[in-house]
Order: sequence, then C-alpha cells, then structure tokens
Amino acid sequence: MGGAVSAGEDNDDLIDNLKEAQYIRTERVEEAFRAIDRGDYYLDGYRDSAYKDLAWKHGNIHLSAPCIYSEVMEALKLQPGLSFLNLGSGTGYLSTMVGLIIGPFGVNHGVEIHKDVVEYARDKLDSFIKTSDSFDKFEFCEPVFVVGDCLEISTESHQYDRIYCGAGVEKIYEYYMKVLLKVGGILVLPIEDQLTQITRTGQCTWDSKNILAVSFAPLVQQSRADGDKPESVQLPPVAVRSLQDLCRIYIRRTLRELASVGDEDGQARRAGAQRVPQKRKRRHCRRRRINTYVFVGNQLIPQMVESEEEHGDDEHKDEEANVQEEEEDKEERDLGEVEILKQTNVFRDHILALPLPESLKEYLLYYRKK
Repeated sequence: MGGAVSAGEDNDDLIDNLKEAQYIRTERVEEAFRAIDRGDYYLDGYRDSAYKDLAWKHGNIHLSAPCIYSEVMEALKLQPGLSFLNLGSGTGYLSTMVGLIIGPFGVNHGVEIHKDVVEYARDKLDSFIKTSDSFDKFEFCEPVFVVGDCLEISTESHQYDRIYCGAGVEKIYEYYMKVLLKVGGILVLPIEDQLTQITRTGQCTWDSKNILAVSFAPLVQQSRADGDKPESVQLPPVAVRSLQDLCRIYIRRTLRELASVGDEDGQARRAGAQRVPQKRKRRHCRRRRINTYVFVGNQLIPQMVESEEEHGDDEHKDEEANVQEEEEDKEERDLGEVEILKQTNVFRDHILALPLPESLKEYLLYYRKK
C-alpha cells in the first residue's frame, strides 16, 4: 500500500510531498513527522527506500506507507495529555511521533507479538532519546512496549483515549477493540479493506467513518497447541510520575522557554541589522583620442573623438578586488553557520550553565551526549 505521493530525497522532502497531497493537514502532525526521521527506522542498506511512499518489510520488521501513517495521525486527533494504545506497535515509529504530541502527562503503550521487533523498537527509541536533535524541542511521552498477542489483552485492563491497530482486523474482533476505548475516544483500524475511524459516543454507542481504501496484512495471532489456554497480556500500569521526574519536566520546560525567547531576540537583532551593501565592481578606463570623420551636410570633415578603453593593468586590479570580495562573502557565510550552530545548542547550554552537580545536569539532559 502506498505510492500516493512522489518520493522524497530526504525526510523533509517527503513531508513536503505529503502536505502538498493533503495527507498531512495540521501543524501538530507536521511537526511530529519532521521531528522523527523515517530513515532512522530502516535497517542499514535499506535507507534509500525510506522516503518513498511505500510500505517496507524485512522479516518481522514492518513499516506502513507514509501516506497511511499521516492519515492515521490526522484521524486520531491527538492532544496533549491523552492516553494512547498501539496494537501491533512494530518498530515504534508511530508511537514515538504520538509521544511528541501527547506530551509527558499522556500515556503511551504498545503491544507487539514479536519479541525481536519489540527489542528493535526499544533500541530505536533509545537512539532517538540519546541522539536526536528533535528530543530537546518537545515534551515527550516515552512509549512503553510489551510483548504479547493484542487479541488477548486482560479484561481488567484500563481504557484509552486513542487506539490504533496496525494490521488488518477481522469483523469479529471489532467489538473487542471498541470496548478498550473510553467514552469520547477514537479508534483507528483497517477493517474490510477500509481504514476506519470509530468514535465511542456512549457506553454502548459508536460512530464509524471510512477514511481510506487500504490493503493490510492480517493481524498475527499467537500460535498455540490445541487445548492450550491463551496467555493473557498485561498492559503496563498507568503510573504517577515521581516528584523527581516532575521537577525535570518543569525545569526543562522553563529553560526551553528561556532558550526560545533568547532565540527570538537573536532573530530580531539579525533581522534589524542592515546588511552591508554589496560593493559594485568598477571598470577602470582611460581615454584616448582617435581620428574619425563625420558628415556635415554633403561634406566629410575630419574630427577628433574621445573613446574609452579598459586599461590592462586595471583589469588585473579588478581581478584582485573580486577575489577579495569572494573571500569576504565566504567569511560572512562561515559566521552565519557558526551562529546557527550556537542557536542549536542554546537549550543544552542553559542546562550545563546551571550551578548544579554534574550528575544532576546529566539527569536533566536525559544522559544525552550531544
């Protein structure tokens, strides 16, 4: 499934194409897609295919086409503080994008049947937290992944505001997934070759809306011998954040706001500063007199006329001046690049400048090294 939009050269190019085709329609969804590079979730050697609007599968690892993920993100209508359950969470790509929107006071759980895929998702999540420049720009709800059959979730499990199922669902399991929703919640799932949005409007009432014709592989169920009792899946508890974690969230929020204000002031200063006008190249000429003839009436009369001729020595001086101007332009560009580099690290610099023990600074930085 996919191929609805043109392939991009990189992640931003892909998102531009999705926006142009109206698959991405809201600012929140766009920001999440730009923050998470789809190519980071591909195996080495397959990254060249990451920015095509196509699904990708290697062994148990699978990613849906970008146009599908964008429609899902829009249909979920995500807001900060919501709880989210991803049934068939796979690589964790979608769950990580959701975490950027629902923020630190949301709930972000995923169930995946393949243990190797859960380990892959956890590795990718750790890499995002430790190395991605986007991590410091958002307040994040870290996904928690568990191994298990998403059709065997314990009946004592709590309900969620938003649910997505990433594999084809048979009609007989529709009700089972709908009851996992809170009243007012939204479930998005592929059923009967349609990506469908289901909203729970009451204890026993739901509204359904078809979004897009799709073709999904069917949901994989746990294999077991005849007569064996299925293993129930226990979802992670909804834990209250510790005081220490809350302090980290609010300290980072405050410093992020300060860094943002400082960046806005810097941009205003740069915008207000007058750019040095570009030097115009001067032609150095010398005059000489030549003999020529002009017609006056019917007579041809000789006349001295002044003519401009470029001086050979001055041409050499012009070349030297041009070289100097190019060097000055290069210095300006280099200074601009340094300024951008400084802006990128403002938030981290604020934390490192705090009069705190190094161990506490590392905690505030989530032990990030960049």
